[in-house]
Formats: sequence, C-alpha cells, structure tokens
Amino acid sequence: MSQFSHLATTLIGSEIVKLGNAISQRIEQGEKIYNYTIGDFNPLIFPIPQELEDLIVDAYRNHHTNYPAADGILELRMAVSDFIKLREDLDYGVNEIQIASGGRPLIYALFKTIVDEKDKVIYAVPSWNNNHYTHLTGGEHCEIQCHVENDFMPTANDIRKNIKGASLICLCTPQNPTGTTLCKDVLEEICALIIEENACRGENEKKLYLMFDQMYWTLTYGDTKHFNPVTLIPEMKYYTIFIDGISKAFCATGVRVGWAMGPASVIAKMKSFLSHIGAWAPMAEQKAVASYLPMNNAIDTFLFNYKAEVEFRLVKLYQGFITLKSKGYPVEAISPKAAIYLTIKVELRGKKTIDGRELKTQEDTTSYLLSEAKLAVVPFAAFGGDAENPWYRISVGTCKKEEINEMFAMLEVALAKLS
Repeated sequence: MSQFSHLATTLIGSEIVKLGNAISQRIEQGEKIYNYTIGDFNPLIFPIPQELEDLIVDAYRNHHTNYPAADGILELRMAVSDFIKLREDLDYGVNEIQIASGGRPLIYALFKTIVDEKDKVIYAVPSWNNNHYTHLTGGEHCEIQCHVENDFMPTANDIRKNIKGASLICLCTPQNPTGTTLCKDVLEEICALIIEENACRGENEKKLYLMFDQMYWTLTYGDTKHFNPVTLIPEMKYYTIFIDGISKAFCATGVRVGWAMGPASVIAKMKSFLSHIGAWAPMAEQKAVASYLPMNNAIDTFLFNYKAEVEFRLVKLYQGFITLKSKGYPVEAISPKAAIYLTIKVELRGKKTIDGRELKTQEDTTSYLLSEAKLAVVPFAAFGGDAENPWYRISVGTCKKEEINEMFAMLEVALAKLS
C-alpha cells in the first residue's frame, strides 16, 4: 500500500517546468541552446518597470515586512479597482477583489470554492494547467479538443454540447499556450449559453461559473482586440471570476502579485481558502504595486516599448517559419496575435536522419530539434494535448533578437539532414 495519499500518488508535476529546468541545467553546463520553453522573462532583456522596482526597494526600506490582510491590503485593492475601471471599464469594489501571490493560488482557490468531487469542469485543450487543477479538486474532466481552424480556441457549439451539469468553464484569452484570442462574437455566444443555462437551474441548484483568465490581456498586437465577458454582457458579472495580475503585463513573474475579481460571495470564500494556505503577495510588493498602478503615463510608456519588443520577436520568428515552409520543409506557424507565444507546427514523423534512424514519434521530433538544432520548444502534449500532436509553443520572454537568424540557420541545416 502506498504511504502517500491518492492525490499525491496520482498527481503529475508541471511538464513545462520539468522541461524548462532540464534545459536550464544543460545551459548552465555550457551548452548553447535556443531556449523558448518557459513562459517567463529574462530580466536582462525584459526588466520590470524601473518605477515599480524603485517602489519595491523603498517599501522594504520602509519596513513593510509584516503580514498583509488576507484579501490584500486595502490600498492595493483600491488601486486595482481604479486600474481596471480606467483601462477596461470594469466596475469592481474592494470587496469583489482578492489579492494573492500571482494567478496560481487564485485559480486553485477558485476551483476549491466552486468545484466539488465529480463536478464537471469544461476547458479547452491545449490550455495551461486546467487539467491539473481539475485533478487537484477531483472534478470530472470535460476536455474540448481545439483545432487550428479556430486558432485552438473553443467554440460556442463545443461548450453547448457539454454545458449540462457543469460547475465551471475555464477560458483563457489571450491564451497560453497558443498566443491566440477569443473573438467578440464567440465570447458573446458562450456568455449567452452560461446565462441561459443558469436561468434553467433551480433556486437551490448550483450555478455555472466562468473562470476568465486574462493574465495576458494587455499584450495584443496589430488589429487584435481583447474582449471580456462583463463588458460585453453585464449580466455575466454574477457568474464571472477574472484571474489577472502583474506577472505578464509588467514582466513581473517573480514579483508575485495577482488579483481575482468576481461576485463578493465567491471572493469571500476564496479569501477563506487563501487565509489558510497563506498564499498572499508579500506586503512590500503589495505596497509598491498599489503606488505603481496609478502611474498612467509611466505604464503607457512601459507597455508601448515592451509590446514593441515582444511583437518584433514574434513576427521575426513567424516569418522565419513561413520562409522554411516556402522552401518545402514540414513546418507551419500561426500569425502572432497576442501574449508572448507563437504557435508552430513541426511534423517530422516518418523522416530519417543521416544515420538511418527514423523519427517515429512526436517525442522523437522534439528530441531531434533539441539535439540537432539546439532548439527547445514545448509540445502541446504538455498542455493536455495528444502525445502525437505536432504543434508547439514558442515563448519569446528569453529570446535574444540577435540570435534569431542564427537559430533559423541551425534549424534549416537540421531539417535538411532528414530524408
């Protein structure tokens, strides 16, 4: 008999973190690798805003090192309320906002608040960690297999087929891992389905909620626009819980300040869970972010420059893969729309190396890209996809512009070796 709980025995660790750690170890040992795996930033390339850094240092020097309030310090919740009102026209009071150490504890607390064992959880595949959070809460996995024709986003028809009896729908837009977004019409249709479903449920019957992860909402490019459920359909405020924060908006993944916004009753229960876990953002960081969010001109300047640097890398990488495709190589890419990710396809199964070894599986392809091209990317299998899914996520947060041409030269040589 196992000495561990059933949950501990069956839990799978983060595939992305595992892969990223393995690549980092090889780099530390002196190997040259173009590491586009982890959804993080190299602070030397993408530092946090200077104003925010100074405010954090000042907060520590002013001895803001005690416990914060369980739902976050009041001045930060007020600052978040003003920030999202100004930039998204969303109206949330301080009792409808929960602060935590990034998005993960907020998502976990939301799942624990909404999902009972055997409750149906609807989520798209590929997507980030929804499969793991469903497992952590003993929910019933209701996976929607998404395809390139819809930019790997779920459709209203996908939701409609699965909505009966569901407790939680998980949407992420802009999406990790694909860097694609939900268009206005599709999001409106999904919201209408949620409202219709809840209207059919009895007074004492559990309602259907929407977890709306918009951690990347500031990062859209070209004509792409970000839409949210509550602005589109105000009635969705009763059923929507936003997951948001500074991690991706301000290159601040390690600063650990996130917030959830939703119905006061849901937020109060999330607060109760988080008060036992202790997953609050550090006091000094909360003080600093509270002072930074009202700095509108500084934020606008930062976002303008930051987005330009991310978009340059995404477009350059996209163009490189399209060039390889035009030369007849078995690759594809989706034009960049949002976030820090590019979706690419590399399908080498059945190809043979110069020593006669056949690439039989997608794992063989991933290994070949790493060994021959020194290119490290994350397969969609790490986001709940099928093991033989030929699509990959490229993350540009650690991408050096001057190395992109060099990487493509090595990739083309590696692809040319195959027959």
